[in-house]
Amino acid sequence: MDTEAQQTERDRPSHPGTPGPEGRSRFALPSRITAWLPGGRITVTVFACLAFVLLLNTFVAQPFEIPSGSMERGLRIGDRVLVNKLAYRFGAQPRRGDVIVFDGTGYFGDADYVKRVVGVGGDHVVCCDKEGRIEVNGRSVDESSFLYPGNSASSVPFDIAVPAGRLFVLGDHRSRSSDSRDHLGSPGGGMIPVDDVIGRADWIVWPYGHWAHLRRPPAYARVPAAPAEGAHG
Repeated sequence: MDTEAQQTERDRPSHPGTPGPEGRSRFALPSRITAWLPGGRITVTVFACLAFVLLLNTFVAQPFEIPSGSMERGLRIGDRVLVNKLAYRFGAQPRRGDVIVFDGTGYFGDADYVKRVVGVGGDHVVCCDKEGRIEVNGRSVDESSFLYPGNSASSVPFDIAVPAGRLFVLGDHRSRSSDSRDHLGSPGGGMIPVDDVIGRADWIVWPYGHWAHLRRPPAYARVPAAPAEGAHG
């Protein structure tokens, strides 16, 4: 009887509400980490925030600094745009009029570039019509809302068919932009693979006075779908 009584007392917590062995060990590892690191909880919080920003930058959104005047008047040198990396995930594809950031390695140069999509896979893109405008699938596109003032649609004539899985891209400041027109004789014909697109530039986030949402121009909505384009035109 005495033995049973001793076991009962040993199993019972010494004070009501005192955690047992499992309760004490549940938070032991984080406590040891904070005790070991200089700065304790503040250091752990900083590391957690940095890890979150890294994941966000890698998979969701990434800032990109505009390096040249090729996309003026909308995007100026030094502007920071927020690139939406999820825009073309889950089956979505770049559309005409989108401003995209892409890896130009092997096509434009060993760097990232920002341009506007003018033609997608299956499109027939011609410059220029009788009024000096670009035609896509037989429809003239009014680019006056974003084309740099005083620029023509192109000083270089072209008549191209965009292969499936490729994009024909131009800068808005045509006289200062090195784009698909300048690489028509290069591998790929100056058209970049969709797989090399990093994301869509959705917002100008810096400087604050130039904050703006980058929308797809309505002129491209009137372009008819190419026969082989499918659902992403």
